[in-house]
Amino acid sequence: MTQPLDGHRVLVGVGGSVAAFKACQVVTDLRREGAEVKVAMTDAATRFVTPTLLRALSGHRVAAGLWDDDPAEAGHGMAHLELAAWCEVQVVVAASADLIARLALGLAADPVTATALACRAPLLVAPAMESAMWEHPATQGHAATLTARGGRIIGPVYGRLASGHESTGRMADPEVIVAAVRELLVGGA
Repeated sequence: MTQPLDGHRVLVGVGGSVAAFKACQVVTDLRREGAEVKVAMTDAATRFVTPTLLRALSGHRVAAGLWDDDPAEAGHGMAHLELAAWCEVQVVVAASADLIARLALGLAADPVTATALACRAPLLVAPAMESAMWEHPATQGHAATLTARGGRIIGPVYGRLASGHESTGRMADPEVIVAAVRELLVGGA
């Protein structure tokens, strides 16, 4: 039986928000729908979830550092360029205010931002941060910059935040993120 995302290639970028653990569900759900999934992570993301776990869930080596060269693998040692050319869509989950700013400014010091800068595939970003950070004019400006360039911001939503407060800043649920990927790639099938 075919799945909605059979044959599609999705890059999941993981940011350094507490919500990084939800990347595991995003990767799992995308694969259940038939997508081939590869993962890139910021250094901060590795504080919340390990590359080993995401490698097990995706079935592929995870880009967790710009200088992670594996001598056993052929290629030029620039995973961000390979990922940028490979993916049909890039989805950045648990995007912190810092990561959104770096994406908007075109900074490229980690696998997520370097891949995004080199990539021409559509960009979906799922923010996750405290409401004061999300509402700050700087973050709103960076999100607007990404949107103006054709990116899509998914969320954040109202809910319980890492601080224990209830407000807007919670990452959209994984099923909402996967539905956005599905809509982009196959029209919502």
